[in-house]
Amino acid sequence: RKTAVSTCKSCCRVKVWDACSDALITFDKENLQDEMAYVVENDVIVAALTKQLQTLSEQVEVHYRTRVVKYTWPRPYQVSDSIPWVKVTLASGQTLHTKLLIGADGPNSMVRKEAGIPTVKWNYDQSAVVAVLHLSEPTENNVAWQRFLPKGPIAMLPLSDTESSLVWSTSHQHAEELLQMDEESFVDAINSAFWSNENQSDLIEAAGSLFRTALSVLMPNGTSTRQLPPSVAGIGPKSRVMFPLGMGHASEYIRHRVALIGDAAHRVHPLAGQGANLGFGDVACLTQVLSQAAFNGKDLGAMQHLLEYETERQRHNLPMMAAIDLMKRLYSTNAAPMVLLRTLGLQATNALPPLKEQIIAYASK
Repeated sequence: RKTAVSTCKSCCRVKVWDACSDALITFDKENLQDEMAYVVENDVIVAALTKQLQTLSEQVEVHYRTRVVKYTWPRPYQVSDSIPWVKVTLASGQTLHTKLLIGADGPNSMVRKEAGIPTVKWNYDQSAVVAVLHLSEPTENNVAWQRFLPKGPIAMLPLSDTESSLVWSTSHQHAEELLQMDEESFVDAINSAFWSNENQSDLIEAAGSLFRTALSVLMPNGTSTRQLPPSVAGIGPKSRVMFPLGMGHASEYIRHRVALIGDAAHRVHPLAGQGANLGFGDVACLTQVLSQAAFNGKDLGAMQHLLEYETERQRHNLPMMAAIDLMKRLYSTNAAPMVLLRTLGLQATNALPPLKEQIIAYASK
């Protein structure tokens, strides 16, 4: 998405709550002057990367306005092979050769498919609607808000003092309806999604209130003050788009002279905002492994150090992906027993600061 002004915003606090109960959880730093996370528009990241690449023009060559049409793979462990490296053929007819091909080409990765790496994947019954929101009035706007609705979570993430980013996961039909609404109706739907209590039941509310009172006695410092997000007044021009949601994981991140990173290796639901972070973690880990290999004079495409990358990242990514999938399924039902279970669980977690700190630390890796 292209915008006239690209923005980024630090986030000092995250507030998550359930539309079917009063349960909520707050993640923040002890000192609210410290940033817990950043919300950065894609344009800002692309511009920064492009600027950095321009400073490395003698070491890095960028090919624009072209695409890959074929990969030719070397046979592993055969030194006499006529193609010892990966051969990449572009649509222009130009060919490139590389010791290591890194597949960073998204969930429909051609690199992954051509390398024959199996993938476990499934589609959710949801699509995400994203948009840029104009707030009713300027605010410090350093809180990320997320509410679990019966059809899926809605999140409002700070971009500036007057703008936020919307990510609304909902049923395919409802997503289509949201796209077709006029601006006023769409804004009303967003405000209602964050403010309405129509999905709450008296029984769940009473049980949650009793449990919350007991927790406040046992752990006086473990409760959070309820707040509501700023109201929305409008949306950015032509900013509404939707895309289907799903889960996917490559059974292997590496093959001989091939490594997968980001969505080419794993795809998650956006409810925890971890999709990009998992990819950044892949990049950091692979960079460290390859830097050490280069320092030791090793072949960058050798399996020995690529296995280090795969092992470390799968150990981190798989538990995170399982937790996100479990959370999605737990909040995809209105059945009273499940609503009560997640209500008590959310309140108990919120009352345990050490546990919340561990969650923040793991999500930041």
